[in-house]
Amino acid sequence: MSQPTTTQQSGFARFWNSEVGPKTVHFWAPIMKWGVVLAGAADFARPASQLSISQNAALMATGAIWTRWCFVIKPRNLFLASVNFLLFCVGATQVSRGLMYQRSLTAENAGQEIKKVAKEEGQDLKSAVKEVGKEVKSKL
Repeated sequence: MSQPTTTQQSGFARFWNSEVGPKTVHFWAPIMKWGVVLAGAADFARPASQLSISQNAALMATGAIWTRWCFVIKPRNLFLASVNFLLFCVGATQVSRGLMYQRSLTAENAGQEIKKVAKEEGQDLKSAVKEVGKEVKSKL
């Protein structure tokens, strides 16, 4: 049996020697970037009050920019594009969680402010009614 030529390489040999194989940064960059994605996904369990919107917005922007860039550079690296797309998804999810939390705080504070103003107005109305009552009694 003869040795396989370069055109007849096994699947592993083709992967090993490819432009995006384990001998290149095009393979190891996505592997390392999965750590960032997994760390962001681990924050799904963290309360929204502890999320950094600016940090997660940066992850979201990085994921979006590099996903697009992965289709422009040569060799086109779908593995890197997929990890960057998921980085964008994790960042977008966390940013929306943080913004919804901040919005709920604003709505809660607005509700408390409305109650406070209504109570003050009620007290003013009550004192005005008492004054009118006194005037009516004095005229009788």
